Amino acid sequence: MKADWWECAGKIIEQIGKKDFPATLAASLRKIAPYEYTVIFGYVGSARPLDLFDDFPRDRRRLHVEEYQAGPYLLDPFFLASRDLARPGLYRLREIAPDRFYQGEYFKNYYEATGLAEEVGYLIDIHARLKVVVSLMRKEKRFSAAEFNALSKVCPIVDAACRQNWQSIAVEESHDSITIEEQVEMAFKKIGEGILTPRERQVVEYTLRGHSAEAIGKIFEISPGTVRIHRRNIYLKLRINSQGELFSEFISAMLENSQTDVRI
Repeated sequence: MKADWWECAGKIIEQIGKKDFPATLAASLRKIAPYEYTVIFGYVGSARPLDLFDDFPRDRRRLHVEEYQAGPYLLDPFFLASRDLARPGLYRLREIAPDRFYQGEYFKNYYEATGLAEEVGYLIDIHARLKVVVSLMRKEKRFSAAEFNALSKVCPIVDAACRQNWQSIAVEESHDSITIEEQVEMAFKKIGEGILTPRERQVVEYTLRGHSAEAIGKIFEISPGTVRIHRRNIYLKLRINSQGELFSEFISAMLENSQTDVRI
């Protein structure tokens, strides 16, 4: 670890609770491993993510933030991992992504357009209802093993500082808020006019996340052949011919997010 980084750590601590905290955090992490973009999302259940900080140029912010918030986040491996924070820490996207993520529709229809070489993220449990992911993004090359290890070593500082900085965010859940599982069920009832079975809706969700037929079979203790039969039936019932069409209908239906009020 570079000696001057500990001076950066002191600046991070000084900025806790102030408006420049996230920018100071990002600048400090770049001292360890240079990268192009930072984005810090706050996740409150399955509601539209909070853009707590980003340093994207204007031409990239629309894709990375605005389009992401409109629905694709629901299939993002970092969002999904944030819902199970029994394992906080720093992760490479490929470590937490499903086995067929890079062949899946979320990657092909959304993530690939970002043109990133790699994304790594700190998963942080702020409090019972707010989870935060601090994402570091590179355009040209992946983080080396040495860089990743160095970034991992400062996890305790990043985690503690972020928890202190955003602990005061008050989240009020309305009586109309719903879980992601309920949103998915409602979306596919609308798309399929109530003709998809509960198992078919599960197969749709895990397929769009990037799981293979083999992986889905293991999750639900059914054979890969049965999963493929479910997929064929889904296509027939929805009168579509590809996962791309399924992804488009899914995102359109998921635009009706749960109603959650957040005060910062």
